[in-house]
This record gives sequence, structure tokens and C-alpha cells, in this order.
Amino acid sequence: MKKIIYFLNRLLDGGILLLLLLCFMAGIYGLYDSFMIYNRTADDSLLRFKPGYEAEEEPEKEIQGSLAAWLTLEDAGIDCPVMQGKDNTEYLSKDPYGEYSLAGSIFLDARNSPDFTDEYSLIYGHHMEGGLMFGPLDKYLEEAWFASHSDGELTVDGRIYPLRVFAVVETDASAKEIFSPKETDPKETFRYVKEKALYYNAGLAPEPDKGERLLGLSTCRSPNAAERTVVFCAY
Repeated sequence: MKKIIYFLNRLLDGGILLLLLLCFMAGIYGLYDSFMIYNRTADDSLLRFKPGYEAEEEPEKEIQGSLAAWLTLEDAGIDCPVMQGKDNTEYLSKDPYGEYSLAGSIFLDARNSPDFTDEYSLIYGHHMEGGLMFGPLDKYLEEAWFASHSDGELTVDGRIYPLRVFAVVETDASAKEIFSPKETDPKETFRYVKEKALYYNAGLAPEPDKGERLLGLSTCRSPNAAERTVVFCAY
């Protein structure tokens, strides 16, 4: 009987040790995987494709798919291509080179016109820490930052549209006024933004009667993917 108990104890100890080893290996892999995700996302090789950028060397890879525009919010650290897929899931886990990436791409809503001639266009990007992807949009949740950083650029087919950041909204993904471009009257979207904005600068808001348009930049409020931060620009 003692031998059986001894054997079972040894077996239990071995099982616990094995479990701890597996947990340790999983942790190491998780850290490595996270490092690779952020390392790839921080890769600035895409800047070679920015309109007007003069690269010293030819790019090793080419952008695949539909490159709709280039978005720059320089002070926030956003300077990236805007892709557009056949639907709004294509670029959730695919980078502009067409390769698998958990960080995905910054992309234009599939329902919007790729030339940004709609009265309201919506761009999405994953929320990532370290100033990557659309993580920097969090800066606009700080009143002082919002008040002092309103400039940006949207380059479409060689034409540069100056952007004016005029509002930031914290909302839910179910808000059709925000997340249904071309299916909702842009006037409803503008009214919703004006009513729900955390911060709002009326002096920078778009003037539709002068042909100005509305652009939304949306990211998740980590860790809740249903809650969103949306920064609104006029152009």
C-alpha cells in the first residue's frame, strides 16, 4: 500500500512539474508572439510608399490590394496607408503587403467610395499600445491634447486634403449613426457627433454647404471591442 501511495505521489509531482513547464513554455511563446506582432507593426518600411517620400532603396515587398489613401496625424504619430477590402473583415488580420498579421491594417469602410468623395467616410484601425496603429487616438481623450493638436492630412490619388480634428466621441459599435456610412444620412451622423462628443470644437467643424466632408477614425477602447473611440475630422 505504501508503495502505491509513493508511486501516486511521484506521479502527481511529475504531473505538476510538467504542467508548470507547459505554462512556462506557453508564457515564453506568448511574449515572443507579442514581440513579433509589435516588431512587425513598428516596421517603417511602408513609409517608402508614402506619396512624396523619397526612398534610397527599392522596397523588398510591394503593397498588395487596394491602397485608397495615406493618412497622417503627425503629432499623434499616425502616418500610414489606408487600405480598402471587399468587406470590413479582410484587413482585420492582413497587413498592406497581403500577409497575415494580428495587427491588421488601417482600412476604409468597404461601403465608402475609395476616392473619399462621400459626405462621410469611416476609417478603422486596431487599438495597440506603444503608439502603434490607431492606439494614438487615445491622446485625443485628453482635453489639453485635443485642444492643441488638430492638424492632419489625407492624401488621395496625389491630392492632399488638410484635415481638421474637431471632435472625439466615445461610443458603442452599435451606433448606426457612426458605423453605417452611406446607409445613414450624414446630417444624422454630424448631429450625433455634436450631441455625444466628449470634446467638440465648433470652429473646426465641417461646413457641408461649402462642400466640406466628414471623416471618422475609429478604434476599439481596449479591452472591450464593442466600445469605440472615434476621432472626427473635417476636410
